[in-house]
Amino acid sequence: MPSTRKLCCITKNNTNPAYEGARIGASRIATLSDFEVIHTFPDIPDDTSQQAQLIEDAIAARPAAILLAPTHPSALDESILKIRKAEIPFVYFVSSSENVQADTFVGSNNYSLAVSITNYLIKDLAEGSHIVIIEGNTNSPTSPPRTQGFLDAIKSQPSFQVIAQESGFYQRQDAKDVFEKIMSQHTRIDGVLSANDFMALGVIDAMEEVNMKVPIVGVNAMPQAIDAIKEGKMKASAAFDAMKIACASTLAALRILHGKPVPKLIELPVDIVNAENCAAWDLPYQERALISWNDVI
Repeated sequence: MPSTRKLCCITKNNTNPAYEGARIGASRIATLSDFEVIHTFPDIPDDTSQQAQLIEDAIAARPAAILLAPTHPSALDESILKIRKAEIPFVYFVSSSENVQADTFVGSNNYSLAVSITNYLIKDLAEGSHIVIIEGNTNSPTSPPRTQGFLDAIKSQPSFQVIAQESGFYQRQDAKDVFEKIMSQHTRIDGVLSANDFMALGVIDAMEEVNMKVPIVGVNAMPQAIDAIKEGKMKASAAFDAMKIACASTLAALRILHGKPVPKLIELPVDIVNAENCAAWDLPYQERALISWNDVI
């Protein structure tokens, strides 16, 4: 029989602080309903084979429900199908499989948020500006639409040039390393688009080492990025808020367990967070406001 008071939440890694926010959010919501969340993640960040094993382990443990942020849009399908076969209630959050449906998927529109944050960056840049794009992990379902959103928004300014487009794999050190390479190849950089805040911090690390300051935007509105925005090191972040998404996913799982209706797709709106409006995000995840189901729908 399922362990009726336990949920299993499988995230992509333990390095990106945004996923720590997701774990905190899921646990905070679950606790309000006297549920416990068992959190697991690959030891190697975003490793598909390790995450597949975590799915197998979760099925064997028979939790009341499984929350999953898959590392790849199709490579985990065989394991995910076993969740369906086991008839365990199942929610995707942040990302999903292209082929296997869950009971619901909670996320935000990655393409739209990328367009919005790009427009925010370039509106204050001069004609002919040189832009660098730091992409996420190319295996991640969230990365390609963000990259496409960046590129399409830049096309609205024909004089702008994308002078470098490299993957930082959604990791701080990888982004720092790749931006150091970009700086060695380009003497002029006018703006940087980073597909998440964690990589943006790595880019800032690289710039600070050579006393360089270039406008940069990211995605996630995580606490460390809010600090960087307040300090003038980051221009803005698109609030693809992993904590809020995980909260909504946990609320959805609890509704499913109580036989209540849940839509197949839940897309949360994304705000652009800057120095003027960051107060609501200027809190550690443990203290950020929780959402209710009425906020979700």
